[in-house]
Amino acid sequence: MNILIINGPNLNLLGKREKKIYGDQSFDDYFSLLQSKYPKANLNYFQSNSESEIIDKIHEVGFDIDGIIINAGAFTHTSVAIRDAIAGVTSTVIEVHISNVHARESFRHKSYLSAVCKGVIAGFGLDSYRLAVEHYLSI
Repeated sequence: MNILIINGPNLNLLGKREKKIYGDQSFDDYFSLLQSKYPKANLNYFQSNSESEIIDKIHEVGFDIDGIIINAGAFTHTSVAIRDAIAGVTSTVIEVHISNVHARESFRHKSYLSAVCKGVIAGFGLDSYRLAVEHYLSI
């Protein structure tokens, strides 16, 4: 099972930024834990603060891998272009969020991505990623 996790803007600061919302663990540390927990899965990770780089990555892998797990960060609420990239590929995509975006500011309640993703997992901290990986491994 080939799975790519894509993280969007500011998620490179996990463990340093807004710890009450996002926790104190870096994504690199969490990703290492995921890889050790699921050794039979081929997990890869990409992070960018650039919308165009995220789109390019979806185009690059979206016809060849089993699944994409995306936390597009703030682009979730603004990017028709990322939505269209997801809609244009054949790999299934799961949208994840660390926080419960529906319990936060109202501008975070609208996702441009949800309608073209297989599902959405939000509010379980970094475990949102684990839950998405487990979905892919169960199919």
